[in-house]
Amino acid sequence: MSTAISPTAYNYKVVRQFAIMTVVWGILGMGLGVFIASQLVWPELNFGLPWTTFGRLRPLHTNLVIFAFGGCALFATSYYVVQRTCQTRLISDSLAAFTFWGWQAVIVGAIVTLPLGYTTTKEYAELEWPLAILLAIVWVTYGLVFFGTITKRKTKHIYVGNWFYGAFIVVTAMLHIVNHASLPVSFFKSYSAYAGATDAMIQWWYGHNAVGFFLTTGFLGMMYYFVPKQAERPIYSYRLSIVHFWALITLYIWAGPHHLHYTALPDWAQSLGMAMSIILLAPSWGGMINGMMTLSGAWHKLRTDPILRFLVVSLAFYGMSTFEGPMMAIKTVNSLSHYTDWTIGHVHAGALGWVAMISIGALYHLIPKVFGRQQMHSIGLINTHFWLATIGTVLYIASMWVNGITQGLMWRAINDDGTLTYSFVEALQASHPGFIVRALGGAFFATGMLIMAYNVFRTVRASNPAEAEAAAQIAVVGAH
Repeated sequence: MSTAISPTAYNYKVVRQFAIMTVVWGILGMGLGVFIASQLVWPELNFGLPWTTFGRLRPLHTNLVIFAFGGCALFATSYYVVQRTCQTRLISDSLAAFTFWGWQAVIVGAIVTLPLGYTTTKEYAELEWPLAILLAIVWVTYGLVFFGTITKRKTKHIYVGNWFYGAFIVVTAMLHIVNHASLPVSFFKSYSAYAGATDAMIQWWYGHNAVGFFLTTGFLGMMYYFVPKQAERPIYSYRLSIVHFWALITLYIWAGPHHLHYTALPDWAQSLGMAMSIILLAPSWGGMINGMMTLSGAWHKLRTDPILRFLVVSLAFYGMSTFEGPMMAIKTVNSLSHYTDWTIGHVHAGALGWVAMISIGALYHLIPKVFGRQQMHSIGLINTHFWLATIGTVLYIASMWVNGITQGLMWRAINDDGTLTYSFVEALQASHPGFIVRALGGAFFATGMLIMAYNVFRTVRASNPAEAEAAAQIAVVGAH
C-alpha cells in the first residue's frame, strides 16, 4: 500500500542554490590556493602589498575551501538527503532560504575582512566577532531546519546518513560558540575569553574537530547516501554504520591535543590526545571499509562510471589520511613531522582526496536530479575531471611528504659541538622543488573544477527545474 507525494514534495530550490555556489566557491577557494602556493615559488607574487601577502590570503583560502566550498556542499547534500530519506519537504522554506543567504553573507564578510587583516588569529576561526555571531545564527537556523524536517518525517526510520549530518550540525555549533567566546574592544577587534595554554587547548579542541566533525562526520553522511545510490547497492553493513557512528563521535572530540605536543599543555593532556587519536583509526577504517564493501558485486561499474570513481577514490583517500593522522599523533613521529610541510600534505590528502572528491561525486549525482535532467551534460568531461583531480592530489601530497621529512630531518640535525647543521634558509632552499610540484598539483585540481563548472553550466542551461519538482511525485511513502 502506498500513497503518492504531491509534485511540490521537496524543496529543491535551496539545494540548487547551494549546489551552484559549491562550484563557484570551489573555483575561487582552490584558485586562491594555487596563487598562494605560487607565492612560495615566486615571492614577487606578493606584489609588495599588505592585502596580497601569504599571511593575509592563506586564512582566506582555508575559509573559502572549508566553509564556502565544503559548507555549501554539506548544506546542499544534507537538505537533499534529509528530504528524500524522510520523504517530506523541509520544515520551512523561508528558514532554508535564510541559511543560504546568511551563509553567503558570512563568506563575503570573510573575503572583505581577512585581506584587510581583521582576524582573531585562531586557525579556522579567524573571523572577527560580528561575523562569528552571524555564522552562529545561520548555523542554529540550519539545525532547526534539519531537525525540524526529521521530526515531521513520513518514515519510521531515521536513515544513518542523517545521524552523521545531525551530529556534525550539533557539534559544529558547540565548537564554534565555545571557541569564539571573546571580549570585543572594537567592531573589528576582540580578545579571546581564554588565556595561555587554556586558549591553545580550546582552540585545538575546536580546530581538530572542525576537521573531525565539519570535514569528516558531515561528509560521511554524504558517503552513506551517495555511494549506495550511485553503486545501486545497499550499504554493505547497516549495523557497522551505526557502530561506526557512535565510535566516531565518542572518540573524535578527544583528539585535539595532538596538535600541541611538546608545548606548555600538560603532558597528560598531550598523551590523552595521542591515545585517542590512535584508537580513532578503528572507527575511521570501519567506515571506509563499509563504503568500499558496498561495491561488492558492482566493481565493474567503475570502468564506465566516473561519478562512482570519484566516490570510491575519495574513500581510499579517507582511509589513507585517517591512517596517517593517528600515526602523526604519536609523539615520536610528531617530533619529526610537526610544523613541516608533511602536516600540509596530510591536511590536503583529506581536503582534496576525501572532502573535495566526495563532494564532487555527490554533486555530479545530485545536480541532474534537482535540475530535471537524466544525467550531466558530458560524462567524458566528468572523466577528465576525475583524472585531473586524482593526479593533482597525488602530486600535491607526495611533494609535501618529501618536503616535510626533508625539513624535519634538516631542522633536527646537529653538529658534534651541538650547533645546528643547517640554517632555516637552507631548509627552505631544499623545499623549493617541492613547492613547484605542489603548485602544479593544485593547478591540476583547480583546472578540474573549471571543467566541472562548464559541465554544470551546460547541464543547468538545458534544465527543466519544474520537471525535477514533478519527479518527486513518483516518490512513494515508505519506498526509500
